Amino acid sequence: MLHAVMLRRGLLTWVSRVGGLLVLLCCSLSLLYLMTCSPPHSNNPPLSHVLPHAGSNRPSLGGAAPAIGAAAGPSDTKAAGDIAQSGGPPAGPSYQMLLQEREEQPRLYISSLKKEISQLKEDLQERSLQLKKVQETLKTASNGPAERQDWGTETQGEGFGEVQGAKSQQSDLQEFLRTQLSKAEVTTGTRLPNEYAVVPFESFTLQRVYQLEMGLTRHPEEKPVRKDKRDELGEVLEMALQSLNTPSSQQDNRVPLEKAQTSKVYTPSDFVEGITRTERDKGTLYELTFRGEASHEFRRLVLFRPFGPLLKVKNERMDTTNILINFIVPLSRRADKFKQFMHNFREVCVRQDGRVHLTVVYFGKEQMSEVRSTLENISREVNFKNYTLLQLDEEFSRGRGLDVGARAWKGGNVLLFFCDVDIYFTADFLNTCRLNAQPGKKVFYPVLFSQYNPTLIYGSPEHIPPVEQQLVMKKDTGFWRDFGFGMTCQYRSDFINIGGFDIDIKGWGGEDVHLYRKYLHSSLLVVRAPSRGLFHLWHEKHCADELPPDQYRMCMQSKAMNEASHGQLGMLFFRHEIEAHLRKQKQQNPKKT
Repeated sequence: MLHAVMLRRGLLTWVSRVGGLLVLLCCSLSLLYLMTCSPPHSNNPPLSHVLPHAGSNRPSLGGAAPAIGAAAGPSDTKAAGDIAQSGGPPAGPSYQMLLQEREEQPRLYISSLKKEISQLKEDLQERSLQLKKVQETLKTASNGPAERQDWGTETQGEGFGEVQGAKSQQSDLQEFLRTQLSKAEVTTGTRLPNEYAVVPFESFTLQRVYQLEMGLTRHPEEKPVRKDKRDELGEVLEMALQSLNTPSSQQDNRVPLEKAQTSKVYTPSDFVEGITRTERDKGTLYELTFRGEASHEFRRLVLFRPFGPLLKVKNERMDTTNILINFIVPLSRRADKFKQFMHNFREVCVRQDGRVHLTVVYFGKEQMSEVRSTLENISREVNFKNYTLLQLDEEFSRGRGLDVGARAWKGGNVLLFFCDVDIYFTADFLNTCRLNAQPGKKVFYPVLFSQYNPTLIYGSPEHIPPVEQQLVMKKDTGFWRDFGFGMTCQYRSDFINIGGFDIDIKGWGGEDVHLYRKYLHSSLLVVRAPSRGLFHLWHEKHCADELPPDQYRMCMQSKAMNEASHGQLGMLFFRHEIEAHLRKQKQQNPKKT
């Protein structure tokens, strides 16, 4: 056993000695390798500092370096010699590779930029296609309630199914546009609590904007239009004309190309008028009307800006050839004013338009013969037979007269215009009445321009010009009668379905507001906008003592507002001070004789 222990110790000693020799041998070989392969020591700067610069005799980075193993020309040999003389490394494979690497960097950067530009172009085309699909979807959604309910399914299934997976932002945009369009009063009305919740429209033409919010500084018509409004409406008009002049085959593949090629080319001169309003939490709505290809045909475009891109909602043809307007005029005495009314009716409705009917509801018997004689004379002069004269032997009530006149019509559904004997209208208004009222969809409440007392404007009755020359929309000649709701264009079916007037209201005022609120509480769209072709002629107003206190106060307020402008009323109120000042001026500065 002792022998085995000694043998083991000797073996361990031998192994340790052999290991030490192997380590010493490896260190010697490593030292020999470093001494043989290391470059000679030099005080010259590194390679990066001896690369050729512009203007030197050495090859520049902009030129192509000679390939490895290629024959070198005289210039290359000289350059290599210069580098060798300067103490730098010889021109070899490492130098050539470095030159090629430097030359490759700009090429790689240019290639990267080209890829990014190509990707941006693809994204732009994709976004344009998505926006086009959104516009087409909005057009489909505006056709009816049933189609609007299916809008989300259609967009997910066909157009937006692919986009929604790749671009979540597009689905958010679509949802925002759909929500704004559904909330806005574009195709259907929103139930409103009262007349104060209505957002009225502004109307505009190529040159003017007719605005209701005047205050003490603004004017009833704006000309020239301020730049921001002009740019806004110019963009809308440009998009509308582009839509009208786009071939139908590009908008709807079902329309043959031959029909598109023969359609009318629309220009700004075809623009008749437009209306616009901004709902602060929804967006801005625009409705533009253009003359169509036929004499009584129009094109109506509805555009909507939901605080984003301008979108086309509707493009429709409207034929007014067979739309008859039934004028309903309640009357009591005032035969002289009726003659003036019939003169305008003859010139505009009979001679210029011809698609009208007149219903006069007369209260009492006094001056009845004069009214009948006026109607018969007009009938003989222009061969006009489309009138009805109804007589009621009772106290005058405007609501009662309009209700009787509307229900007396037996010729089916007809467009009604509730009118008064003090109203003056133009042929343009008749078209506006037809275009802004649709059975079961829209009623039109035009805001008429109410004339001030001409005597205060022109100084004396002798200087008052004819009525046609008085109808000037200026701040000192009149105002938009935005508090009155007596003039309205509505179809007989809507009037009957809504319940008509409250015939219990007697005397002056109240019946128009009652009917107006009924429409606001319904699902019909109420179009409230200033009408440039509708005027209320001034007449002296008498507030009867028999009126209740609330109606009498309303009558007196209306009388004050119809008399003169704010400035003119102020001059009347301070007339005693003004006259005293003039007397003092005459005494201090007597005229020279």
